Amino acid sequence: TSAFMDSGVLILGIVIAITIILFMSNRVRLDLAAVLASLALAWLGLIAPLEAISGFASNAVVAMASVMILSHGIERTGVTSRLARAIVGYAGKNESRIIATVSLTVGLISSVIQNVGAAALFLPAMRRIGKQTAIPLSRLMMPMGFAAILGGTVTMIASGPLIVVNDLLRQAGEKPFGLFSVTPIGIPLLIAGVALFSWAGSRLLPKKETAISQPDVAVIWGIDYTIRTSIIPRSSPLIGKRREDLPCTIGSELHLLAIRNRNEITIAPSRYTKFEAGQELAFLGSEEAFNRFVMEYGCSASLPNSTLKEILDGEGFGFAELIVRPKASIIGKSMRDIGFRQTFSIEPLIHQSGQIESRADFSDTPFSAGDAIVAFGSWSSLRLLASHQDLFLLTDPQEEETRQGMGRLAVLIFAASLALTATGMPISLALLTGAAAMIVTGIVTADEAYRAVEWRTIVLIGCMIPFGIAMERTGMSEIISSSVSGALAGAHPLAVMLALAILATSLSLIISNVAATVLLVPLVLAADLGADPRSLALLVAVCAQNSFVLPTHQVNALLMDPGGYSTRDYLRAGSVMTILFLAIATIFIYVFI
Repeated sequence: TSAFMDSGVLILGIVIAITIILFMSNRVRLDLAAVLASLALAWLGLIAPLEAISGFASNAVVAMASVMILSHGIERTGVTSRLARAIVGYAGKNESRIIATVSLTVGLISSVIQNVGAAALFLPAMRRIGKQTAIPLSRLMMPMGFAAILGGTVTMIASGPLIVVNDLLRQAGEKPFGLFSVTPIGIPLLIAGVALFSWAGSRLLPKKETAISQPDVAVIWGIDYTIRTSIIPRSSPLIGKRREDLPCTIGSELHLLAIRNRNEITIAPSRYTKFEAGQELAFLGSEEAFNRFVMEYGCSASLPNSTLKEILDGEGFGFAELIVRPKASIIGKSMRDIGFRQTFSIEPLIHQSGQIESRADFSDTPFSAGDAIVAFGSWSSLRLLASHQDLFLLTDPQEEETRQGMGRLAVLIFAASLALTATGMPISLALLTGAAAMIVTGIVTADEAYRAVEWRTIVLIGCMIPFGIAMERTGMSEIISSSVSGALAGAHPLAVMLALAILATSLSLIISNVAATVLLVPLVLAADLGADPRSLALLVAVCAQNSFVLPTHQVNALLMDPGGYSTRDYLRAGSVMTILFLAIATIFIYVFI
């Protein structure tokens, strides 16, 4: 058995070294490298065959897939759109200020919920912020993810290692730590992480520009105006008039896109629509034209947080180009003849026939083959035109319509899922329950749930988990622990703490941070290392979360694809964060605990 363990440790060391080289080289996809490594462990006899795939049934993998579905549900209801607008409204488009604002917010949220949950909550918002500010996601995702991890050191309930360390202290007859015992260490760590990327992010973060997308339809046609809304008061002369009664300037300089009457929204209202007091109108056009309309008809501009504007600015609506097919049945007919708005529920903005372009009232202009129409509407309405017999949809409707009115329910389900973890329920079961609730309530369809899961990330994490089993099976974990214990005997307490911090950090990159905590805490409690055992136990639990140089932590793995990161990117930025983490954690625990 001893000979097997010795050879097993050697073989495992070789497999780990080759795996790290593959990760660093970027010549093989990370998920494929992880699959090959997991298979190697099984074929070399270091773990049982079924243990090679046991990671896919692990707490971490199920939790990861579930949280992806939950975050997709949050995104589909428009919650992240409002969150992104609030952050951009406060921080503007300054990259450093956005990073600081988001990172601090995520870090504080992560101090009371699981860090992967906090990261998942902000993931869709970061995508939207990147789109609104034209800041590459590679500049935003990593600081947010690191802040989520750092937030897990602020309270004793914020992460698995800190929860586990109290259980281990109780088992050893030691006094457990209070809820905020770790706060004097966690707050400086969080502030240091936020400051690092706010001040030095331009030098540490990868400079990966967002892929250049096709020009926006509104930009091409020169109609990329801000959507503005106004409310009709009781004294307005507009009351009782129909849309067709408005002057021709309403349609050339200013386009009426939608009307909200209490909770009912009508996109592309017909020419027979009557205006009533209390209605909210949405217009597209220049600010000057909008102000003239408001003054002429005694309307009042809506508040900045207008619900109608928020909906129309959301991902569910946009501009599209349509082409009249060569043998279309509508050739020779006008928009008025076919009831264009009522039929398609989209607002026509521009009609071009040959070299003649019309932006004023073209309701009575007959269609010809090849005519181009620029329209505004919901992507669900525009998507129906993709297979229409008369009109060809030239614009690809990539976005999905936001499910309005379900935002509160989505947030409630997300919060309830995280609250279940505080009751002692495994995080995987709690989050999977939330994901199922998202589907049952109709916030996310079953097909959308499957598409929401980043399967590359799932495979990566699922195939890395067997390494922890192999380390325990071969005795490598015990050899490392006992060797360090012997080497540190009689050393200065600060040197002991730094060595343990480095060891906990290193192990957390290979095995899970909870496993690293369970492995090392009993050792420091039993061994006489010349320092307070409780302080050493807390140091181990804190440093087990110092997982920044590799994408093996759940949060890093979650953000790897959205940010377009490689292992080298994590190594570059993560190494600086790791050194800073080690210094702060060691010194502050030495001084305050």
